[in-house]
Amino acid sequence: MDAKEMLASLPENLSVKDRLNIPMQDMPSQDPEVRKHNMKEVAVGYSEEQVILEANRCLQCKNKPCMQGCPVAINIPGFIEKVCQKDFDGALQVIQESSLLPAICGRVCPQENQCQKFCTVGKTKKDVEQAVAIGRIERYVADHATSALPVIKEATGNKVAVVGSGPASIAAAADLRKAGHSVVMFEALHKTGGVLVYGIPEFRLPKALVQKEIDKLKAMGVDIETNFLVGRTRTIEELFKEDKFDAIFVGTGAGLPKFMNIPGENYVGVFSANEYLTRSNLMKAYKEDCALTPLYHSNKVAVFGGGNVAMDAARTALRLGAEKVTIIYRRTIEEMPARKEEVHHA
Repeated sequence: MDAKEMLASLPENLSVKDRLNIPMQDMPSQDPEVRKHNMKEVAVGYSEEQVILEANRCLQCKNKPCMQGCPVAINIPGFIEKVCQKDFDGALQVIQESSLLPAICGRVCPQENQCQKFCTVGKTKKDVEQAVAIGRIERYVADHATSALPVIKEATGNKVAVVGSGPASIAAAADLRKAGHSVVMFEALHKTGGVLVYGIPEFRLPKALVQKEIDKLKAMGVDIETNFLVGRTRTIEELFKEDKFDAIFVGTGAGLPKFMNIPGENYVGVFSANEYLTRSNLMKAYKEDCALTPLYHSNKVAVFGGGNVAMDAARTALRLGAEKVTIIYRRTIEEMPARKEEVHHA
């Protein structure tokens, strides 16, 4: 029975037992033999029937335990209830009361360690992987619903600098602008988005989605300056004293790689994941005809580490033509800090 048939067979008034009996909806994905040859997003997203079916698995708990695991306290049962009613625009409005990045968070947030970890359905089934797929539902809403720009309060006269343009800076700039402050964002690179554009590959997070969020900031009245390295182009002190900023938010992220300090790290063909992914993601090294920077090609690639960055590097190497990619990790595969979904896709 497919999702459409299953949805049609549901009773009008679902009991808790009915909801628990609805199977979790698998995420449709590109075939492994196809996706290893392209940079398109691997997870293609739920259908409308799938997302409504998955939303109906939610028990609508009165104490909303899932919200305890959400860093920005999204009203998760609230937006899921809207999805059950096919009110996707309403669902997006509920999400945007707390977060302006649902398309991004729905894709890359570690929901299994946050909201879904506290889900009653997952606890009932004694398996967090059987929790309501909150992130996938959020992603569908972000991809298919529309909403007006946030309301901007009356101008306060305050001027705030936001250093960096990654997810923390995007969220801060949006909140500050909504509060009525004048906001200027400074980005050291030529492209805004921070780790979202230089660190996370296209096959996990399409860059068009990131640009959409940046465009939304501009539409809200946030000024953005690229190729502006705070500390060199202008110092913090100069921003305060000469440019008359009232406050400065520093969201520069953890951009420096951590090396093992072992012999051979300076050999040709040895990269930090930071450099490797930046060349591929930001400089489009996978497009040999129009790449802005070259990237060392190899038939056999070894990746040290077991986190999401290691998975990104390994999957990128495969797409760049490596015949064999090996992930080398000091502990067991069960202890890898990477999301299980990313390990599975790798």
